[in-house]
Amino acid sequence: MKISDLQKIDEYQWEIPTSYRSDMLVPVRLFGTRELLEDIIDDKSLEQAVNCSTLPGIVGSVYVMPDVHQGYGFPIGGVVATRYPTGVISPGGIGYDINCGVRLLATDLMFADAEEKLDELATALDHLCPSGVGVGGRHRVGESTLREISVDGAQWALREGLATEDDLRRTESGGTIADADPEHVSKRALERGRTQLGTLGAGNHFIEVQVVEEITHAAGAAAMGLREGALVVLIHTGSRGFGHQICTDYVKQFQRTMRDHNIVLPDRELACAPMDSVDGQAYLGAMRCAANFAFTNRQLLAMGVREAFDEIYGADTEVRQVYDIAHNIGKIETHVVQGERIKVCVHRKGATRAFGPGLDELPIEYRELGQPVFVPGSMGTASWVLLGTEGSMTQSFGSTCHGAGRNMSRSKARKKIHGAKLAAELEARGIRVR
Repeated sequence: MKISDLQKIDEYQWEIPTSYRSDMLVPVRLFGTRELLEDIIDDKSLEQAVNCSTLPGIVGSVYVMPDVHQGYGFPIGGVVATRYPTGVISPGGIGYDINCGVRLLATDLMFADAEEKLDELATALDHLCPSGVGVGGRHRVGESTLREISVDGAQWALREGLATEDDLRRTESGGTIADADPEHVSKRALERGRTQLGTLGAGNHFIEVQVVEEITHAAGAAAMGLREGALVVLIHTGSRGFGHQICTDYVKQFQRTMRDHNIVLPDRELACAPMDSVDGQAYLGAMRCAANFAFTNRQLLAMGVREAFDEIYGADTEVRQVYDIAHNIGKIETHVVQGERIKVCVHRKGATRAFGPGLDELPIEYRELGQPVFVPGSMGTASWVLLGTEGSMTQSFGSTCHGAGRNMSRSKARKKIHGAKLAAELEARGIRVR
């Protein structure tokens, strides 16, 4: 694909029309500058977006966020809505790390007062919030308890004294997505999940202690409890091996399901099933289990962060939840499409829900402001706290970008960037790395 294949709508919007390829059912709408387009045009992400436009039951447009990059089947940074319940559900449109998301915690601890003990804090966080491939955590549970967590999500943590009412109130969907069904989760997925609660995992997952550098929206910052110069903590992780196995199981299953329903698509990685089919309903139930696991996982990590602050700075240190939001998920929502108000399944893969003011689900202190949105930067660069607007509801099924994105593959990055050297460079800038 060439940039000349795209139609420029305005400075920040571009479109791939249905005339680009005969099998497209809807156009592809991209958000970004020409400079960003030039960075992504060489990978397969835009062709993947075009492939997504052929999914049965798709409505509106395929939306592509400015942090887009190539993924499995769907591009990461892609948003697709299919009509509910007759359209399809695709695991590739949600991702292997189901309910990967971001949680922001705020403190009143000023950087100037905390700086002397930041090395100790980094070590305490590393101990209390384990990270690494396959690494287990402190909260190992039996299969029956994992099934309970799969259904109840963060409500389980509340019952166990591992969450506060405010934590759940300031979590998307209250930390629990309804209609989860562990009967559709494989034994292998349950085995992988039992030891991984309260762990970060690897890849681009992280816990970062940051400082509020600049406030540009005073009312929003006040509602969130953010003060210039104060420390905050950003947590980025998801459903670990539990969600990965669920996605793996259903991608394999849906290869057969597509044949049974005579669904032919340009990429086998778009494996899907009608939502009203037996297999489609089974995946929705299992996917919600992984989403509830991820909400609980981030909740337990938040409690680990609180323990670390108590240990280093004293038990009177307050660490409050600002919000927790998913960016790899499929949710049944109602949107206006071509003037018609319809129910759809919105696949967000590397895209953050960004609903505007007035959403009943939001805590009362955010309801008139819009949903909090977090956009983490790359290591050593700034992150942003934003608010959803009505514009996102009309332009992108209430969605926005989820982070800095990447302009090279992980394998290319490993060849180009050496961990020890990067850590030393960050340390030289005062950034402690564990």
